[in-house]
Amino acid sequence: MKSTDKTKNTFAITTPLYYVNDLPHIGSAYTTMAADSLARFERLRGKSVLLITGTDEHGQKIERTAESLGRSPQAHCDLVVPGFEALWEQLDIQYDRFIRTTARRHEYIVKEFFQRVWNSGDIYLNQQQGWYCVSCEEFKEERELLPGNLCSIHRSKKVEWRDEENYFFRLSRYQEQLLALYAENPDFIAPESRRNEVLSFVNSGVQDFSISRVNLEWGLPVPVDPSHTIYVWFDALLGYVTALLDPDSDPTLENALSKWWPVDLHLIGKDILRFHAVYWPAMLMSAGLPVPGGVFAHGFLTKDGKKMGKSEGNTLNPVELVEKYGADAVRYYFLKEIEFGQDGDFSETRFINTLNAELANDLGNLLNRTLNMARKYCGGCVPNVSGEKISGDNLLKGMSLNLGDRVADFYEELAFSKACEAVLALVRAGNKFIDVQAPWSLYKQGQVETVEQVLYSVLESVRLASYLLSPIIPNISSAIYQQLGFSIDFNDRVAVDHLTNFATHSVWGALPANQTLGEAQPVFKRLELLETVPS
Repeated sequence: MKSTDKTKNTFAITTPLYYVNDLPHIGSAYTTMAADSLARFERLRGKSVLLITGTDEHGQKIERTAESLGRSPQAHCDLVVPGFEALWEQLDIQYDRFIRTTARRHEYIVKEFFQRVWNSGDIYLNQQQGWYCVSCEEFKEERELLPGNLCSIHRSKKVEWRDEENYFFRLSRYQEQLLALYAENPDFIAPESRRNEVLSFVNSGVQDFSISRVNLEWGLPVPVDPSHTIYVWFDALLGYVTALLDPDSDPTLENALSKWWPVDLHLIGKDILRFHAVYWPAMLMSAGLPVPGGVFAHGFLTKDGKKMGKSEGNTLNPVELVEKYGADAVRYYFLKEIEFGQDGDFSETRFINTLNAELANDLGNLLNRTLNMARKYCGGCVPNVSGEKISGDNLLKGMSLNLGDRVADFYEELAFSKACEAVLALVRAGNKFIDVQAPWSLYKQGQVETVEQVLYSVLESVRLASYLLSPIIPNISSAIYQQLGFSIDFNDRVAVDHLTNFATHSVWGALPANQTLGEAQPVFKRLELLETVPS
């Protein structure tokens, strides 16, 4: 899947709107780190980027959670939402819009959209009978249930039998249009395993689904019948549209859709794939609106090989993980060690070993030792060598010539692990190169020009590596760039826009000769496993 259209100079990406029945978990952080890394990559390329995140705050699950805690639903949401905002700040998430579905302007958008679908004749009143999972906020078919009427996703939760009058959306009317969408745009759903899952579901025949609830106060009233409350998913998906409104714009669909719609990519977990890849495009078709560019559904996370969850007693607190190890460490592990789109596992021992080997040893030590040699042999400056004058048969130059293009392709495919591996191969080659070339020996032999070429080659390789990894590890990349003599902070969006042109910095030779180098400092300190992060 290509996440971006190279002919456009804008890029809009969304995370899910996270449910606020509880504080954010590691799965929410995982999606958001990936979205932020992709957004940062597109900013590096000079695109105007909009990263949307936020919270889904209506529905029965919230109502019941708040009641169990002795709070009103709104008070509960107001207590939990700052937890998401604080974690995103800790993880250096540079979002552009944070939408809350309890915002007043969102209600206007939902009402206008509902009216469009109503006018299309795609909403009708009927009786709903079936098994309902409150945790999923979704009716389940018998084939989706585990023995004992348990939800297949929330395996400790029993579904509830419902028999009530609801308003329905005519999803069945859009089966052929959905199949045509998937056929004409094969990359609309990724990865391929998720696409096949959706094709199988739609090909087997889609059923109309209820878009209202009765006996539920916490939500938006159905415009044509206030005794019903709009189904939480019909409401929540429109949060992506409300988020597009400029702060001073009137809350109308026309204003919301004027610049950024359709968004390029919805990034989600695979548990909410059906809502985004089936229900949502059909709703948009009914309203006469364009569908998004694509939907990418990543896998589930486990811890120490076991399913995560409070009921299993096996959780991972993202706040404590970041506080203990830092944002870059967490971002790097989850995006490098887990193939994005597949299920992945967290082990604290593996986490520490990976980071020590790759960030502290391979990358950090290479920079440190080379800077010290440059201080000793070149007066603390970048050697007086032009990158283009380095011989074409230089190993590091040869590896670097098409590296920027390869890594860009990997980012576009959301293949973060492959991007990291490609860059890491250059870093490891740099360590071997400096050992084989032994500039300390060459200097003693009086081969100063060769020493300068060796040191320039390694310093330039470290620079290129740090630049290409900056969407994932912005703080480490900033530290490396500053030690190489640049005054660039990859968390400073203005500086990124004006000082780090992708066409220049993603290729070999951007390190200026004779630039004054900074003091060598560890860019990533080795980690020790003192005690595991509590669940």
